[in-house]
Order: sequence, then C-alpha cells, then structure tokens
Amino acid sequence: MPSVLPLGDPAPADGLLPPQVLDGVGQRKFGLYVHIPFCAVRCGYCDFNTYTATELGGGASQDAYATTAVSEVDFAARALAASGLPHRPMGTVFFGGGTPTLLPAEDLARILAAAVGHWGLEPGAEVTTEANPDSVTRESLQFLADAGFTRVSFGMQSAVPHVLKVLDRTHTPSRVPQVVQWARDAGLAVSLDLIYGTPGESMDDWRQSLETALSYGPDHISAYALIVEDGTKLAAQIRRGEVPGIDDDDHADKYELAEQLITEAGLTWYEVSNWSRTPEQACRHNLAYWRGDDWWGIGPGAHSHVGGVRWWNVKHPTAYASRLAGGLSPAAGRETLDAGTREMERIMLEARLGAGLAVDALDKVGRHAMAGLIAEGLVDPAAAFKGRLVLTLKGRLLADAVVRRILPD
Repeated sequence: MPSVLPLGDPAPADGLLPPQVLDGVGQRKFGLYVHIPFCAVRCGYCDFNTYTATELGGGASQDAYATTAVSEVDFAARALAASGLPHRPMGTVFFGGGTPTLLPAEDLARILAAAVGHWGLEPGAEVTTEANPDSVTRESLQFLADAGFTRVSFGMQSAVPHVLKVLDRTHTPSRVPQVVQWARDAGLAVSLDLIYGTPGESMDDWRQSLETALSYGPDHISAYALIVEDGTKLAAQIRRGEVPGIDDDDHADKYELAEQLITEAGLTWYEVSNWSRTPEQACRHNLAYWRGDDWWGIGPGAHSHVGGVRWWNVKHPTAYASRLAGGLSPAAGRETLDAGTREMERIMLEARLGAGLAVDALDKVGRHAMAGLIAEGLVDPAAAFKGRLVLTLKGRLLADAVVRRILPD
C-alpha cells in the first residue's frame, strides 16, 4: 500500500455506493483487507503507509487501534447494506501492514471476530496475517489459529545478514525456522516473502536465501524485485553513492534462479512473483485482487473496491480515527471505473497469472500483437492454441512490456 494517495472524486460521508455496484454482484466474491499501520522500525526501502511510535506522536495510539478498526468494520457493514448489496460471507481476510503482529494477538482476533459477526466466513475461508519473524511467539501464533486465522506470511526477505542490514530488517536469519515451526505446530499454512536485488546482494547471496527458505518447506513463496521508491532512505543512499544502484539485468538473472530453484522444490508459479505448493495454497486474497472481486479495506490509507467503484481512506491514523469517531466515512476520495477501464485493468492483471488470460478478451490489435509475442518467445504457443495467453519465463521477465502490447487502443 504506497503512502501517496491517488487523486479522485470526493467520497460521500455516508459511504453509500452507486447503484452500478449491484450489477453482477452474484458473480463476485467478497473479502476484507485490514491495514495495521505500525512498525517497530521503518525499513529503508519501504514506501508503505506505516508509522513507528516516534513518528506518530500523540493522538494515534496503537492500544486504541483495534477499537477504531472495529468501528470501520461496523461502518462498512452498514454502508454495504444501505447500498442494497446482498449479504455475502467473506471468502478471504488479509491483515497487512506495517506489521500486524505488533498489535496483541487479542486485538487482531477482535477485529476478525467483528467482521465475522457481520458477514460470516465461507466454508474453508482463507484468513491471513503478515508477520515479521521477531514479532510473534509460539503462544501468539496459537492464539491466532484458535481465533480463526488459517495462514501466516512471514517477511523473511533474505537469509543473509548483510542484506538484511541494508534493508533495515530487525530479525536474525536463525529466527525464521523457529517461527515457521511454531506456525506449523499451530496448524497455520506458511508463506515466506523474499526480496531480490538489494544493493550489495550477490548471486550467491540470493541462492543462499532461496535455498534456505525452501529448506523450511513453505506452502507458498513470494519473491519480489526490490523497487527503489522516491523519498525512501534507500533512494537517498543510492543518490549519495553510499550503496550501488539497481541493475535490471541482475534482477532478471535472480528471477530466473528463483524460478529454477522454487520449481525444483515442487512449487509452481501462479502469478509473476508468487509460487505455491498446490493450487489450493495460492494466496486466494491476492487472486481476488487480480480477478477484480470485491473487498473493503479497513484502516488508514486502505483501498477498497466494490463493483467498479474504488476508494481509499485518509492516510494518517489520527485523521482516520477522528472521521470514524464522528460517524463519517474515513474515505479521502474515490473513482468510478467505466467499462473500458475495468476491461483494461482485467487484461493487465490476468495476463500476469499462471492460468493466463482468455484470448477472447483481446481486441483485434491485441490478438495481432500476440502473434509477435509468440514468435519472440514471450507467450506460450501451446496455451495460445487452446485460447489462453500465458507468459513464458522470458515473458514474465518482461511482463509489463508484454501487457502494454496487448492492451486495447
């Protein structure tokens, strides 16, 4: 969740949604995202809407945050019902951040219980929390599992101490296998997040991180190329020449190594940066984003989407809490997507998935471009013969450029 909010139209104070959101509602799943905006330390590469205790100052207490988040859950339930949307149980819930597990497990469970009280959960629903390896205990993970969480995503990032230091990560590598075992003992599925391309990270460093992560037997791995965002500490360090810059060729080589080692370990890619051991262990919450389902985002800066209407909350926790205390929507702005924009976004996102994009979704220009993409080895010809656009490994390396070529005029 980037810290800079987009521009948009004013959002109504009552949170009501326009009638268009009812179109096709029966074909869309519903989920909840809960943003916990607190971190013990701000990582040098991070551009998310997060705050340390010293940055927040007065008026935005971590202790009161669960109560504030529950008030938005209550607000969301009223607004959706008043907008005429039918009751739909949640298929997925995702607590992200920040570091959600900086809050007591009891607080996370209270927010989840409030949401379940309003909407319920589908049978077999996925309920995830992100966590730093140094922000959980055996007891807290067991408490979360008992409260209904099914999955934990640990921000491992690297197994190499000097790489973690550049990223300002606070955990030691030896902590990761311990928390993975605790999660397994609690019955939670485990995902590990890795970052490649950190300044000073060698290919051997990246291989060590991959092999170490895979040795823990995770159900899911995310591997993201480091992006240097303007305004971050890392961007300033690169600008001053204190650390080397980002090398696109290095990123490509490391992605290829990730694909090789992760696949050899028995996981399969299902989205450009994500692999799972089985199709059922793919992150269903993220798939809901990529497929254009409905979700309400709880928390400061959180984004929501229902039926082609997208909105985002005010950024600062103090302003967020103040809006809700006054009975007002915390939304800072919103946009209503027209049919053409929704279709373009669908193509952009589904083309990144392992399941691919139906060729029928492309216009004449896109289908013509596809022939060239096949010839260049960017699109799988066998899948294309079956009516699907599926990226090859080379295509995944150039995914953004591939997508631009197939978009409608």
